[in-house]
Amino acid sequence: MGKTLLLCLLVSLSGGKVMAQPSLTKAAFIEHVLGQMTLAEKVGQLELVGIDRDQTDTHIRQRIAAGLVGGIAGLASPPYGQALQRVAMERSRLKIPLFFAADVIHGVHTVFPVSLGLAASWDMAAIALAGRISAREASAEGAHLTFGPSVDMTRDPRWGRVSEGYGEDPFLASRIAGVLVKAYRGDDPHAADSLMAGVKHFALYGAVEGGKDYNSVEMSTANMYQFYFAPYRAAVDAGAGMVMIAFNAIGGVPAAANRWLIRDVLRHQWGFGGVTLGDCRAIEGLVDHGVARDPRQAAALALRAGVDMELCDDAYGKYLPGLVASGDVDVALLDEAVRHVLGLKYDLGLFDDPYRTLGSVALPPIAARLQRAAARDIARKTFVLLKNAHQTLPLSKQTRIALVGPLAKSQRDLLGSYCGDCDDQPVVSLYDGMVRAVQGQATLVYAKGANVSTDEQLSERLKFYQTPLELDPRSPETLLGEALEVARQAEVIVAVVGEPWSFNDESISRADINLPSSQRRLLSALKTLNKPLVIVLVNGRPLDLTQEQAQADALLETWFSGTEGGNAVADVLFGDYNPSGKLPMTFPRSVGQIPVYYNHLNTGRPFNPAASEKYTSQYIDEPDGPLYPFGYGLSYTRFELSGLQLSTPVLHRGESLTVSVTLANTGPRDGETVVQLYLRDVVASVSRPVKELKGFQKIMLKAGEHTVVEFTLDENDLKFYDAQLHYVAEPGEFKVQVGLDSQAVQEQRFELR
Repeated sequence: MGKTLLLCLLVSLSGGKVMAQPSLTKAAFIEHVLGQMTLAEKVGQLELVGIDRDQTDTHIRQRIAAGLVGGIAGLASPPYGQALQRVAMERSRLKIPLFFAADVIHGVHTVFPVSLGLAASWDMAAIALAGRISAREASAEGAHLTFGPSVDMTRDPRWGRVSEGYGEDPFLASRIAGVLVKAYRGDDPHAADSLMAGVKHFALYGAVEGGKDYNSVEMSTANMYQFYFAPYRAAVDAGAGMVMIAFNAIGGVPAAANRWLIRDVLRHQWGFGGVTLGDCRAIEGLVDHGVARDPRQAAALALRAGVDMELCDDAYGKYLPGLVASGDVDVALLDEAVRHVLGLKYDLGLFDDPYRTLGSVALPPIAARLQRAAARDIARKTFVLLKNAHQTLPLSKQTRIALVGPLAKSQRDLLGSYCGDCDDQPVVSLYDGMVRAVQGQATLVYAKGANVSTDEQLSERLKFYQTPLELDPRSPETLLGEALEVARQAEVIVAVVGEPWSFNDESISRADINLPSSQRRLLSALKTLNKPLVIVLVNGRPLDLTQEQAQADALLETWFSGTEGGNAVADVLFGDYNPSGKLPMTFPRSVGQIPVYYNHLNTGRPFNPAASEKYTSQYIDEPDGPLYPFGYGLSYTRFELSGLQLSTPVLHRGESLTVSVTLANTGPRDGETVVQLYLRDVVASVSRPVKELKGFQKIMLKAGEHTVVEFTLDENDLKFYDAQLHYVAEPGEFKVQVGLDSQAVQEQRFELR
């Protein structure tokens, strides 16, 4: 709230009556409330409880009435959320309001592309619009706070949650984090459609060893500061009110017990004053980590480390009262955590209006509230054209098209994981989108061709996870034969392949990032027909596409594209929209290259493709470098950069330097592209990356048009963490690289003095 509270209505301990208090500051108000709380009520504020209307409704209401619940996790749609809040405001002793929180990662009812797809747009306005629409839909359902954005940077596509983040680059991920936190909040934090952000998962969750979910992280402190911390800090600086603490250990110390991580870095160095929340059962997980003998000790470790609230756990609820009463845990630590929770509720305006966002009337049907036009436009901005030999795309609407593939008619898979209400009925499949696009014009014939996988062991495992694959009972030979028959009738083949959504989820990591063998067999058979083959990818992570890249005449990455995915894909396939997406993450040639990322160190024996030598950093059994580099993406038109210039060859501290380059659309169509600026610090006190993204602009040009694109650099853009973790810009030579991806760049040099 940030202002003086004019009137506070509190319960008097003397007689249980509501009493008016004089004007109080936020801090004084919180201390007044804290001073009236019992030990049990204090612990209750640290409980974030999930709702289950069928099984625990009565129990939740009883706990709320007793003052033993601080917040509710999950969408409590009107009028249910208001009913729960009324229990707190009418039956609990102190009448402290609840807050309501939910996962809003890439939509609620209107589902946008998964986060990795949104990052591929490199379009901050589009990402902000997706965030604003998501905030409106979530707040209409009673949410005050979202467990998002999820900004875990990763260099390993095997990780099951790679689709929830924004790729491998700290600069791009940080920009998106700041944009989304502000978009969720909106212009007025007290407006009915304002949503507070809760950034996750702090910290380094995307760097788990082997890409295996929940695994440990081993990383130098310098690397944490240099690369991985940046997106979390950007979200905190933008105003995130909650930070969710990760599952993983860092240097042997689990995040939920890591005083250095929470108290030193997050609280002291970054100045975060909001709430820290242990991820689901992360506190009890300290026992499995082997740093606590039992949940009682785990509760003590977590609170001492600085974890304010628990989620899915009951370690705090069960053990903190006894720990504090016995003196094993200082009551001051408990009071500190409660202050943070009360402060969050104060900032949300809930002490002024406990029913903010909590409506009393059921909402209109979801179908009437979907923002389809925005979902369609944003989705098509995220698609990345990876290959387009002989201008295979766009397709003509006056031809005969065979649409094949196990994901062509899927609706649920287009939603990805953490997709709000995940209702697949409103989703436009790729098949439906193409049918609408060619209606009355081209002929479209369809066959499934293969199941997404024929791995029976994997299929059974996913059933156990309650995410079963939708498998056609017909034999692989029957499915393939049908696809070949359909494809023989067509002039061009569009094959929709990739991963089901259940291959990209929490606790779902893959050791192999090839397409499943059933789909590779289908593509190989289709290739034998010697007809133009367009491969459309539906997936949530970078894949090994070495074989598919060779087979395809055109290759289009569409991610998990959301509610309007089918229409958006059709727009691009038929040329009604010119693709402009760029990869936010490197695509490897094989799993053996992982981790492969663009901003690596040079090493003392760097590989030189122009003069290959034995004693350099390389593999002997495949070419060096990725299949598709970071920042890569084609268009239906041609863009060219020329005339890279710097305003000065010497940058003095306290001054700025202008980088200018001419961008021309030399092709036949209007289109957008992303001009990317990279820097290299040539000589420094520690080895620096071969390049780092420091700026980008998405530019629309008409066919034949050109423009001058400018970037401004100053000393802050040159800073890094040195060996003593000082954030410095050291004097010396720097290379400026500008390109349409991270590899094909033009270069100039300047000196910092």
